[in-house]
Amino acid sequence: MVGALKDRADTAEAMRDLLLAKTAKDRGDLADLGATIKASAAGLQDVEAHLKAMDARLPELRPSLPPRLNDALELPYRSLASTELTVGERMQLTMALLSRCVEFNRAITCDSEVLTVAAGQNPQLLEVIYWGLSHGYALDRAGGKAWYGSPGPKGWQWDPIPEGAGKVAQLIAVYRGESEPRFVEVPARLADSRAGAPGSSSP
Repeated sequence: MVGALKDRADTAEAMRDLLLAKTAKDRGDLADLGATIKASAAGLQDVEAHLKAMDARLPELRPSLPPRLNDALELPYRSLASTELTVGERMQLTMALLSRCVEFNRAITCDSEVLTVAAGQNPQLLEVIYWGLSHGYALDRAGGKAWYGSPGPKGWQWDPIPEGAGKVAQLIAVYRGESEPRFVEVPARLADSRAGAPGSSSP
C-alpha cells in the first residue's frame, strides 16, 4: 500500500508540474493584463482630474464668448454641470464645446441676431458680423446706429460707434458679395494692447 501511495503521489506531482508548465504563459499573460489594467486605471484617474479642472474653468470663458456662440453652447454647458457624467461622456462634451469654439474662431460669421446692446434697453434685431472670437460689429440699419463688440472685463460688451453705421453697412455688403471687394476701415482693438487704443480692421 505504501508503494502504491508513493506511485500515486509521484504521478500527481508529475501532473502538477505538467499543468504548471502548460499554464505558465497564461499566468504570465494574466499578470501582464493585471499590470496594464492597474496602469490604465491610474491614467483614467489622471484624465478625470484634468477634465474636472478644465471643466471648472470653462464657465469662466463663457461670458467672453460672442453672444451667438454663447447661446449655441447652452446645451453643452448645461450638460457639463451634471455630476453623473462618466469620464467618456464628460470628455465628449468638453471636446465638442472646445471644437465649436475653435470652429467659430476660424471663421467670419454674418447674420441677423436679437441683441441687447446696452443695459436697460430692450432686445432688438440687428445685423451682426463676427471676426472669430475676437470682436464683431452690430448694425441697426433703420436707426443708423452701429456697435463694436468685444470681450471686456465683465464679459462680451457692445460699445457704440459714433457715425459708424455706414462703414459697418459697407463691411457687411462686401462680405455678402453685395458690393465690390474693397478695404473698409472700422474700429478695432488689439487684444495685446496695454492701452487698449483703437486701431483699424479691414475685410
